[in-house]
Amino acid sequence: MYLMRFDLRAPGATPAERADLYQGMLDMAAWAEDNGCVSVAISEHHASDDGYLPSPLMMAAAVAAVTSKVSITVAAAILPFYDPVRLAEDLIVLDHVSRGRAMVILGVGYREVEYELRGIPFGERGKVADEKLELLLDTLRTAGADTTAPRITPGAFSQPMPMLAWGGQSKAAARRAGRNGLGFLAQGPGPGLQEIYEETARANGHEPGFCYLPAGDAPQIVFVNDDIDQGWDEVGTNMLADAVSYAAWNEAADLTANTVSLSSAKTVDGLRAEGGAHRVVTAAEAGALAAEYGMLSLHPLCGGLAPDVAWPYLKRAAAAVEAPA
Repeated sequence: MYLMRFDLRAPGATPAERADLYQGMLDMAAWAEDNGCVSVAISEHHASDDGYLPSPLMMAAAVAAVTSKVSITVAAAILPFYDPVRLAEDLIVLDHVSRGRAMVILGVGYREVEYELRGIPFGERGKVADEKLELLLDTLRTAGADTTAPRITPGAFSQPMPMLAWGGQSKAAARRAGRNGLGFLAQGPGPGLQEIYEETARANGHEPGFCYLPAGDAPQIVFVNDDIDQGWDEVGTNMLADAVSYAAWNEAADLTANTVSLSSAKTVDGLRAEGGAHRVVTAAEAGALAAEYGMLSLHPLCGGLAPDVAWPYLKRAAAAVEAPA
């Protein structure tokens, strides 16, 4: 099995090249659901020079429209940036378009510039998130209800509401998930996060839901090529662009300790030598990784990789996880 993540960042891309990336993502999603892919994950960030995808719900609906089986995960939607009532309506529409296949992971984000863009004080993001989450959940619970009180319509396809979870890497994030009866997805194996999540859930009358803490040594971005040197020549620059950008963002936010995908590399050779989150592996190695971790994590268009270059890597990865390890 494998999952695909997309953020559609593409440094220096022309409008036509960016449109090609968007179409390439949809084409890949449609192909991959019949070729071993179990989930398509879509990310959100704003005010990024490389054009990082700012509208994950719209893209999730587009993926839902060209697929019929694969699960779709928005990871994550930055809740303080949304109007809760409108977000509830958008979640319900996505829930219907996907027939319940979409899950949205909410979070607070970590880039101060994104809050400046919206005039929201960065230091109040937790308070804003709590207020908006309460209204969002109340709005979803009463959607389509037979009542004279104002409520949104229609009701959701999934009952009692569309699939939601909370994401983050802090104890506050774990508590927010537990307090509101949501599942929790961490960005790394932070000490005590699962215990805090479960204790908070029970203390607030909720049975703990799913809690995912990624393994610290699991590769997050895998490209498959039996000629490793050729692979790094073709995709190394794109992976480095991804690694350097995320490292800068997380360093600025003092979040480098618990995020499994981060790299300190400054060159392609350095990234290759790390053997960390970003890897080029042979087909046999890809199969072994999928067996070891239960899933192979792909980022087919990483760093704006051109679709015509990316397609052979995706197809080799799909074949590798289907073959006996």
